Amino acid sequence: MSAAGSIRQRGDRSSPVVVSGSSAFHRDLLAPTIREAVAGDGVYILDKNGKRYIDGSSGSGPSCLGHSNAAVRAAMHAQIDQIAYAHTAFFTSAPMEELADNLCAHAPDELSHVWFTNSGAEAADAAFKLTRQYFIDSGQPERHIVIGRHGGYVGSTLAGLAAGGSERRRGPFTPLLPTNTAHIGPAYAYRGMREGETSDDFALRTARELEAAIETVGPSRVSAFICETVVGSILGAVPAPEGYFREIRRICDRYGILLILDEVMCGMGRVGSKYAFAQEGICPDLVMIGKALAGGYAPLGAVLVSSTIHDAIRDKTGYFRHGHSFHGHALACAAALAVQREIEQRDLYSNIRKSGLLLDQLLRERFAEHPHVGDIRGRGLMQAIEIVADRSTKENFDPARQIDVRLTEHALDLGLICYALGSSSESGVGDHVMLMPPYIATPQHIEEIADKLGRALDRALVRDK
Repeated sequence: MSAAGSIRQRGDRSSPVVVSGSSAFHRDLLAPTIREAVAGDGVYILDKNGKRYIDGSSGSGPSCLGHSNAAVRAAMHAQIDQIAYAHTAFFTSAPMEELADNLCAHAPDELSHVWFTNSGAEAADAAFKLTRQYFIDSGQPERHIVIGRHGGYVGSTLAGLAAGGSERRRGPFTPLLPTNTAHIGPAYAYRGMREGETSDDFALRTARELEAAIETVGPSRVSAFICETVVGSILGAVPAPEGYFREIRRICDRYGILLILDEVMCGMGRVGSKYAFAQEGICPDLVMIGKALAGGYAPLGAVLVSSTIHDAIRDKTGYFRHGHSFHGHALACAAALAVQREIEQRDLYSNIRKSGLLLDQLLRERFAEHPHVGDIRGRGLMQAIEIVADRSTKENFDPARQIDVRLTEHALDLGLICYALGSSSESGVGDHVMLMPPYIATPQHIEEIADKLGRALDRALVRDK
């Protein structure tokens, strides 16, 4: 999931519109100006003055088909001509039913039902409530502790902040957060692997932190473990080492706790398969999705739910004690169904994998020997570089230099949208920038993104610029 609100974008002064006097509550209240997007053209966004920006991060990940996709627009027009919304307490709709069928058809059989939400963040709350109700309805009400990971992010709701492991985002909201959480370390090889340790050893050691945490909290009190399959914005496109999730699954099964995977950012094709967990050889009990689900054409999230959880609630309470007014919104589901069909019918999974290999190649050609790039990582079209002051020691830049902010500004000046965040003392991560191009990106687009990122980083590292 994303945390783009932490990015302060001062931007270039050649093509912004003035925000001063605006009644809109903008993300950055100190920025005197902000660009106004007026049109989309495939992988590009155009501002009010006609400047073109290649969308190297799909916003914060949603715009997987780029902008102004004809098939999605047509599907949304057709749906709105019929009915845009009907409350799901009284009606279902064809788009909601067909989208649920599509999502389940491409998932393991155990993931049998879909609960729709308005966003990825709301998917986290739904997953927590499903977990809690499942254990109540199955006669284990004492299970209520959720274990998450440091250096992770599972949404901006209070429950998501509590289970996520980003102290700088929890910050002032700590007194409001639920206290039924515990945390283990991330599977972050660049910072966490010990000298002489193999990747297999690192995978098992970090995974078994979960077992230690369960024993510390009390096995009968733990309900679930939640984490991102591939860590998003907090650490920057960090996949777990081979074998990590198989060990996590074994531990969850041993202690009878649920495994919740957050694939809001890394799912729906982003890393080359519809579900990122398919590459790990395991199946979660619940999986959160969003962002690329509806491709940015409508706000939508969802939780895929195992038949075990669904049937336990059906056979006891008979209904899920949760809901929102816009649950299963017909127009949003029509948009998402069209997005998913476009990805499948155009075989964009293949393009994601090919473009991902090219992006990795170009990043390594440009940055492998860069004195201030410590790590290049990711999968598919979700990749990142970590920026450090000293490669040999992995020392980070002084946060006062605001490398991430400067990089964002210079990238925008060059016509590139990328996703940069600053360093963090809690996880050790340095300034980092993520690239998540649309799935329709051509080799020429990937080359443009890599080139502009290289030039933007060089400019950001100059002290007097």
